[in-house]
Amino acid sequence: MFMAEKETVDKASGMKHYAGLAVFSSAVGHALDGLDLMILGFAMSGIMASFNIDKTTASTLTTITLAGAFLGGLVFGRLADKYGRIRVLTYSVIFFGVFTLFSAFAPNFFLMALFRFLAGVGIGAEFGIGMAIAAEASSPANRAKATSGVGLGFQVGVLLASLLSAPILTAFGWRGLFAIGIVPAIVAILIRVFVPEPPLYLKHRQTAKEHGSIRQLFSTPERVRFSIAIIILCTVQNCGYFGIMTWLPSYLNTELNLSLTSTGIWTAVTVLGMMLGISVFGFLADHLGRRPAFWIFQIGAAIMVVVYSQLKDPNALLIGGFFMGMFANGMIGGYGALISELFPTELRATAQTALYNTGRFIGGGLGPVVIAAIATGHGFGFALATIASIYIIAFITMFFIPEKKGAALE
Repeated sequence: MFMAEKETVDKASGMKHYAGLAVFSSAVGHALDGLDLMILGFAMSGIMASFNIDKTTASTLTTITLAGAFLGGLVFGRLADKYGRIRVLTYSVIFFGVFTLFSAFAPNFFLMALFRFLAGVGIGAEFGIGMAIAAEASSPANRAKATSGVGLGFQVGVLLASLLSAPILTAFGWRGLFAIGIVPAIVAILIRVFVPEPPLYLKHRQTAKEHGSIRQLFSTPERVRFSIAIIILCTVQNCGYFGIMTWLPSYLNTELNLSLTSTGIWTAVTVLGMMLGISVFGFLADHLGRRPAFWIFQIGAAIMVVVYSQLKDPNALLIGGFFMGMFANGMIGGYGALISELFPTELRATAQTALYNTGRFIGGGLGPVVIAAIATGHGFGFALATIASIYIIAFITMFFIPEKKGAALE
């Protein structure tokens, strides 16, 4: 091991709260992801009016952003396996922050789409590399709780978007929402300056023959099975999440006649439910096992999206939204633990970013478009209820994932 890397390992090993700091810094980075994608939902109405486009066309911005994330996942994941998790994550945050800011000044839909794609490239690194850092820095007994902690960061970003969007829209319009995207990026970069690379990664980097090769994700029949199963799970997760959250503010505002301020509050309560769900999921996954935790939440998600689609009373929507959010997105941190346990250290960041972003591109890209198309003819409530069926697919897929609760990482 090089002297500089030995010093880094010693520094991290000697830090009393290294695992907590590593998870926190990764969560802050992932918060940018949540903030950015949620403000897009709140900005949709303004974007449609400014560029004179319809709902279906506007929804392609989510697809375009996730297409960028797919590309970013392939690129940044490989770089993180080769050059370092913290280093590459910092570069990706800078890339993301710059093009989020550029989105605020887009003069037409074409450039808006281009800037969203490039911001998405940076976003593609946030989930996967952050999850790899959290998994490698934590103990086997607390791994799911650690990766769930990173997942919580995403929801903090979403919550901030929910609470800040109404006053920012009122004062500055939709462009103001994207202008704030550069601020947390600066904070995240400052935090990461003080976080060394995970010792487990540095130790493996010196002995691994190959770092971050996409083809290695499919190099054996077992890895093919794992990779396909993870892509299916991530596709279902993101189809449900983005299908719901992209159009929820618009649905509450236009179909149920809630004010813009009330819409933000109702959405914020849904996000709070997601935050509780993520915390509970991490605890259950570390104590009961990965499979039982996923099955409990998949069944809960299927039931709650159907229940929520039937609600009309504002108070009932508040309570129903909390529990729908709890089950529909509580599983997000679990994918970080699953992928980390299925693939070795020299391939971990590549697997995290490539597989998750493939599922996010497919599910997150299709979800908002399909929901918009169904809602046009049948209303958002009916469109929402159709999401329940996808969680059955995820339930079955979990049979193809081995239980590795408490296992040491390769």
